[in-house]
Amino acid sequence: MNHQERVKQHFMASIDTKMQSMEILTPFITQAATVMVQALLDERKILSCGNGGSAADSQHFSSELLNRFERERPSLPAIALTTDTSTLTSIANDYSYAEVFSKQVKALGQGGDILLAISTSGNSGNVVEAIKAAHARDMRVVALTGREGGAIRPLLGPDDVEICVPSPVTARIQEVHLLVIHCLCDLIDTHLFGGD
Repeated sequence: MNHQERVKQHFMASIDTKMQSMEILTPFITQAATVMVQALLDERKILSCGNGGSAADSQHFSSELLNRFERERPSLPAIALTTDTSTLTSIANDYSYAEVFSKQVKALGQGGDILLAISTSGNSGNVVEAIKAAHARDMRVVALTGREGGAIRPLLGPDDVEICVPSPVTARIQEVHLLVIHCLCDLIDTHLFGGD
């Protein structure tokens, strides 16, 4: 197979996964946006976390809310728990890497806040611990997962929302997670500030 055909296969696989996800995930994405909008209307905030590419997605989401998505509007309260290297490394060194997000949730999270927990496998130990900490703080969780939801799925309660990409391939899951984040940002802006 030549290089151009290989690239085209990646595009086709991404399109196929997105089409499957559109059919399955649309109601969960709209439910998650509604949960987030209500929290923001209640003057609460959204914390987000993940590892690797999911850390980048966490920061992407937070920056879209804090700064702007596609329109001029007031800043919205969001904090990515992946950005403070001094905090992350001190917790990992003094306690364990499994606690790098949960200790921040315990300190920064308040009842009514939302945790956006991102894990392509659903098995990231530190994200699992963050969800437990969020529940202990009376926070709701929106989980972006893949495959079968992993260890995260059984932790979620009836007030939480899981958006699970129907794919076993990490790259495809991450591609859909980014699209989901953009959908959430768009729905939040439309709910709060109007427009088409």
